[in-house]
Amino acid sequence: MAVMSDKWIRERARSEGMIEPFEDGQRREGTISYGLSSYGYDARVAEDFKIFTNVDNAVVDPKNFQSNSFVDRKTDCCIIPPNSFALARTVEYFRIPRDVLVICLGKSTYARCGIIVNVTPLEPGWEGHVTLEFSNTTPLPARVYANEGACQFLFLQGNEPCETSYADRAGKYQGQRGVTLPKL
Repeated sequence: MAVMSDKWIRERARSEGMIEPFEDGQRREGTISYGLSSYGYDARVAEDFKIFTNVDNAVVDPKNFQSNSFVDRKTDCCIIPPNSFALARTVEYFRIPRDVLVICLGKSTYARCGIIVNVTPLEPGWEGHVTLEFSNTTPLPARVYANEGACQFLFLQGNEPCETSYADRAGKYQGQRGVTLPKL
């Protein structure tokens, strides 16, 4: 597997709609940077957030997820309570080629503030908005800015297309739009 360059990412974004909208180059003036980088793509977080709360004494259960576990906010800046968690989504919609696996790492700006971004790998054939998980590991409230960089996606191309893609398996998160909650 090889990590794919800016040239490869640009070509796939333009010819196959792999990333929409696509920002050709780094944008950083007054923002946390986003867009095409040397060997990756820095995606933005959208304005839709689901912030976890314990107002109703809910239990977070991945097999029986309850909507009273969080509050919805549409905002240009989300405040995550201390030692808490929020879900969001990328501005960008991704279409992953059949011979590519994508991994995601959080931006160093957030990591240095104790904000961890977690995303599972984007499998070959998957498409959708990426659900982002922001964890505030600090004892202080933490701010996440919408429409600015949140994480970097690295594209790994395999030596051949996979035999069975995420789309072939009809994966439960295929084509997701918006912030998508756990499904069984």
